[in-house]
Amino acid sequence: MDVPRSPEVAKRKKAKRILFSVATLIVVVFVTVVLAKLKPAAPTVERATVWHDVVKRGEMLRSVRGPGTLVPEDIRWITATTEATVDRIVTLPSPDILKPDTVILELRDQKVQQALLDAELELKAVEADLASLKVRLNNELLQQQSDSANIQAMYHKAKIQAEANELLLKDGLISPVITRISQVEAAELENRSKIEQEKLKIKANSIDAQVNAEQARVSQKEALYNLRRSEADALKVRAGIEGVLQIVPVQVGQRVPAGTNLARVAVPGRLKAELRIPETQARDIEIGQKAIVDTRNGEVEGRVARTDPGAQNGTVVVDVSFTQPLPRGARPDLSVDGTVELERLENVLYVGRPAFGQEQATVSLFKVTQGTCEVPEEAERTTVKLGRNSVNTVEILGGLNVGDCVILSDMSAWDGRDRVRLR
Repeated sequence: MDVPRSPEVAKRKKAKRILFSVATLIVVVFVTVVLAKLKPAAPTVERATVWHDVVKRGEMLRSVRGPGTLVPEDIRWITATTEATVDRIVTLPSPDILKPDTVILELRDQKVQQALLDAELELKAVEADLASLKVRLNNELLQQQSDSANIQAMYHKAKIQAEANELLLKDGLISPVITRISQVEAAELENRSKIEQEKLKIKANSIDAQVNAEQARVSQKEALYNLRRSEADALKVRAGIEGVLQIVPVQVGQRVPAGTNLARVAVPGRLKAELRIPETQARDIEIGQKAIVDTRNGEVEGRVARTDPGAQNGTVVVDVSFTQPLPRGARPDLSVDGTVELERLENVLYVGRPAFGQEQATVSLFKVTQGTCEVPEEAERTTVKLGRNSVNTVEILGGLNVGDCVILSDMSAWDGRDRVRLR
């Protein structure tokens, strides 16, 4: 049979439940507060996937790097002098050395041939006119000389007759009137002789002027013919210099206007490197700076010879002339890598260049706080002030000290974390 419970037992059980609930609540609140004060667990990063370096102090070589190609120093583009059609490609690009008169292309244009024929006929016509003019003027000159000689002969005859009449007059054998008439005739013929001599000089000068004028016409037509002749000869495109044919950028049947590039010939043996340096790094490059060019078959020293005044596609072209012989196998259009040495910084704090961060900028890097740089265990985020940078290193202006080990890899995946663990 059931035994009734006393009221005191019920009160004790109720008090125990209340006490247990309060204790549980206190424990939960305490644990919550403790957990809230704890730092979040650091994410784990594979140690083998990060790149790190130690901060050093000493000499830092500033340099910039860029890809490029080997190009000849002496290049000649052969252009079309007139509009024409490519009739035949005689010589294809090859490493063989061409002679200056080697035909590369044959062009075709009926207008050029017709213009040459017209110029030749015009030249022959004016040459015939010049020859005819010379004959006619020479005949006129001879006639003038003949007339002048006749007058002069008549003058001498009249002069002799006048002198004879003067002697006869002294002897009383002739009348004074006849003597006077002979003297007047002699004087008149003397004047006519002088006039004829003057006309003869004028005629000679006139002949020279007319011949010179006609000769100028001949020279003009001859120059035009030579021009048409050179245009016709240019239809056979020749190398012009002794060199290597590199490019023939046209095809058979293609119509090319005047000024079109038909072929590129380069003088072999003299190559330079054209480096494409990012425009943000090219501002400190100067003529004469030392450069190292990697030809994939050895490194060759050189000097900066020229920089382009403008940028194209975010890069500046820098020409490097070599001061050492190129290795075997170096040829035009070979891809190379070049490094230009800008300056040497003495006694500066520097480290390897991080994945992100421009020079004179403030960046966040993870500094190893536990373990060693060879075997890092934990790293914390720190603010670093960067200075001047180079290809592989960057100057440290603040935030790090000598011997600090920092992670240089891209850590953007952990932008929201201040600590990471490495394993």
